[in-house]
Amino acid sequence: MEKLTDDAKQLLRRPVHGWATTVRPDGSLHSTVVWVDVDGDDVVFNTAVGRAKEKHLRANPQVSVSVLDPEDAFHLVSVSGVARLELEGADRVIDGLANKYLGVDTYPYRQPGEQRITVRVTPDKVIFSPGG
Repeated sequence: MEKLTDDAKQLLRRPVHGWATTVRPDGSLHSTVVWVDVDGDDVVFNTAVGRAKEKHLRANPQVSVSVLDPEDAFHLVSVSGVARLELEGADRVIDGLANKYLGVDTYPYRQPGEQRITVRVTPDKVIFSPGG
């Protein structure tokens, strides 16, 4: 297990879009844009139950989450690890991400009947570049 440096956490705390890569049932990779944050030493993002990311992670919890600084193409962090899916507190997490990325108190894109789920990744591998 590797730890995130303070500089890597600082980049992950910025409202910079990341991407999460999961493994489809056929073994191919699936990457999607996500809102990310840091909680302690873990990277977190959020999705809805029933979406592709959640289904893929239930079948194979291997995941990678990466963020690239839009102001410096050599400033990046990429974290790989095993995902833990958490229903408890997931609404609070998505509202916090909406505040971080949109400046609103409540996630505005919630669908009727949607159940949110948080994906928590404790880093097994960290790639960090401080930029140029």
